[in-house]
Amino acid sequence: MKRVAQFQKVSFAQFWKDVALHLPHISETQAKEIYEGICLPERKTSGSAGYDFHAPFDFSLSPRQGIVIPTGVRVQIEEGWFLGILPRSGQSFRYRIQLDNTMGVIDADYFHAENEGHIIIKLSNDSMEEKTMDLAQKIAFAQGIFFHHGITFDDNVSAKRMGGFGSTG
Repeated sequence: MKRVAQFQKVSFAQFWKDVALHLPHISETQAKEIYEGICLPERKTSGSAGYDFHAPFDFSLSPRQGIVIPTGVRVQIEEGWFLGILPRSGQSFRYRIQLDNTMGVIDADYFHAENEGHIIIKLSNDSMEEKTMDLAQKIAFAQGIFFHHGITFDDNVSAKRMGGFGSTG
């Protein structure tokens, strides 16, 4: 198996900035406690393709409701690879939990973005059976899979990424 990446935590300053923006009901003191408990993504078995992202805090997701989750995680990836963020299969099947952008794409150069490459995941509950998903801190809620990619022969892009989500146009 080829090793292509390394997960890390973002700084507390970046984590707090994103928590304050997306979850204003969480205090800085609570954010510090959450930050200290962040688990880096991991595979559960040697045959797993996906690295589980764990909930940094408890949350409930009612039908037709969404939540933005600052994970506190960033990833350094070798050139030629990207990390795809996908929902967990079981939660999707039972609750119709989905990522709002279907699959998140974490590019190799995102690690050097102004926001430290902070991976932020937005989930929605599209349950047609009125099921609420309750998720406890440290339970897996999304998965990341590394994909190899190529570019065209005539590609001459030399621009450098500065921003985060949506910054490449």
